[in-house]
Amino acid sequence: MMRNVLAALLTGVIFGAGLTLSDMTNPARVIAFLDLFGAWDPTLAFVMGGALVPSALAYVVTRRMRRPLLHTAFHIPENRTLDRQLLIGGAIFGLGWGLVGYCPGPALAGLALGAWQTWLFAGAMLAGMWLHSVTDLPILRSRSGLVRS
Repeated sequence: MMRNVLAALLTGVIFGAGLTLSDMTNPARVIAFLDLFGAWDPTLAFVMGGALVPSALAYVVTRRMRRPLLHTAFHIPENRTLDRQLLIGGAIFGLGWGLVGYCPGPALAGLALGAWQTWLFAGAMLAGMWLHSVTDLPILRSRSGLVRS
């Protein structure tokens, strides 16, 4: 159990450091990437492209493993359905990302930088997650494939 927690902590620290080092915690950088007809900044494309190589290698390696190194089994989502909830959620995510330049990972990593805007975003994000959990939990349990009712 403790190894799982330490592995998750280490992974989160590495991910956050990568986001901070690549300046993806700066919403102006993300908005500049999305501004195709203005002062376009391709940095985010290079960050995403750079993430593809280790992700592809990890995928190939884990497909050959019987179980993960620090757990008893892989937890792979069973549901592959593109339903209304997923599409609307993706649209809301993209809209928020495009409007303010934050998504959950960079926002959480950016909290360490102390900007009040990041704290405001993270608070609103957590409030939205909580609101969803209390209003839509039965739907999540019946559709996700990860949580069984």
